[in-house]
Amino acid sequence: MITTLPGLYLTSVGIVKPAAWLFGWSENVICSSGMLRFINLLFSLGNLYMFYLILCRIHTKVSALRRILCTLTLYLFPTLYFFTFLYYTDPGSTFFVLFTYVMCLYGNHKSAALLGFCALCFRQTNIIWIVFCAGNIIAEKVLESWRTQLKKNDEKPSSKKTSLETLDAVRFLIRYLMSPQNIGTLVLLTWPYIILVMFFIGFIVFNGGIVVGDRSNHEACLHFPQLFYYFAFTMVFSFPVFISVQKIRDFIRSVCRHPLLYGGLACLSLFLIWKFTYVHQYLLADNRHYPFYVWKNIFQRHDLIKYILVPGYLFAAWSFVDALKTKSALWLLMFYVCILFSTVPQKLLEFRYFILPYLIFRLNTSIPSTNKLLLELVLYVAVNMITFYLFLYKTFLWPDNEETQRFMW
Repeated sequence: MITTLPGLYLTSVGIVKPAAWLFGWSENVICSSGMLRFINLLFSLGNLYMFYLILCRIHTKVSALRRILCTLTLYLFPTLYFFTFLYYTDPGSTFFVLFTYVMCLYGNHKSAALLGFCALCFRQTNIIWIVFCAGNIIAEKVLESWRTQLKKNDEKPSSKKTSLETLDAVRFLIRYLMSPQNIGTLVLLTWPYIILVMFFIGFIVFNGGIVVGDRSNHEACLHFPQLFYYFAFTMVFSFPVFISVQKIRDFIRSVCRHPLLYGGLACLSLFLIWKFTYVHQYLLADNRHYPFYVWKNIFQRHDLIKYILVPGYLFAAWSFVDALKTKSALWLLMFYVCILFSTVPQKLLEFRYFILPYLIFRLNTSIPSTNKLLLELVLYVAVNMITFYLFLYKTFLWPDNEETQRFMW
C-alpha cells in the first residue's frame, strides 16, 4: 500500500541505529512511534533553517526582523506543521526540496542535484521541483543576457523594462534559445539536474510508471480543477497578507477593463470543471481527513456549487499572479508550469499535495509588513490549535474497525 520510495525509512535507520549503538537502546526503543516521529521533528527544525536561508537569499533588502518573523510564520504553516509530529514523508520531503533550492540559489548545483536525489527518495513527484531549480538557473541566465543586450543598445533601465515582459524580450528569448552556443551554456550550467532527470526517466521506464506499490488508487489523470482548488487553498492561507478591500477593488477594475479576457477565462473554467472533475473514492470514504468535509459540506450540497465558485477561483488566481508581479515573465512561466504538473495529474483532492507549491510561492513573494505577518502568524497558530485539539480529543470509531480514528489534514 506504500506508494513512495523508502527515503524516510532509510533516513530513520541511518539516524536511530547509530544512536541505539551509542546509547545502548533496545529495539523496542529505537523502533517506537516516539523515536520514529522524532525523525520528523529533526526535519522540521531543518525546514525552519531552510526557510531563513532562502528568505535571506531572495529578500536581501528586507529587515532581519521581518525575515525572522516570516520564517517563523512559514514554519507554523498548518498543513506542514501538523505532520511534524507524525511519521509521514512530508517534513523530510519538504526539507530536501528546500535544501535543494537553497543550494541552487547559492550556486552549488552539484550538491543541489545530490539533495534532489534524496528528495526523490522521499516522494517521486519532487522531480517537478528539481526541474524548477534548473529552470530558475535558466531564467537568471537569460535575464542576465537580456540586460546585457539592453546595455549594448545604450538603453536606460528607466526607459525599458528588464523583466522579460515586453514583446522585444520575448523575441530575444526565442533568439537566445535558437543559438547552439547559448543552449550549450545552459546545459553546462544545469548538467547535474539534467543527469538527475535522465535517471528519473530511466526509473519510470524500468518501473513502468511513477508510482510504486498501490497503483490502482494512484492513477494519473487530467484533473484541471485541482488548479482551482490550489488557488483557493493559497488564498485562504495567505489572505491576511495578500487580500484586502483595496485588492478586491483592483480586481473588479481589472475585470471591467478586460471583460472579454475574464469572460473567456470564466467560460474555460466552467468547461474544465464540467469535463475534467474527478472524485476519488478516498475523498468520499475517508472521513478522517478535512477534504472529506470540504467536499461533503460545500461541493456535494448541489451540482451547481462547483460552477458557482468560478468567480472566487478567478479572484484567487488573480491574487496569486498579482503577488508574484515582481518576478520576471520567464520565471513565472517556469513556476506556473511546475504548479500545473504538480497539481493537475492528481486525482485525489489532498491538501498535502499543495504544501510545496504554496511554500515556494510564499518564499518568492514580497515579504509583507510586520503587522500583516503577525496577523498571518495568529491565523496559523489558531488553525494549529484547532487541528491538534480535534486530533487529540475528538476521536471516533468506525463500525467495522476497533482502532481509534482521528481527524487530520
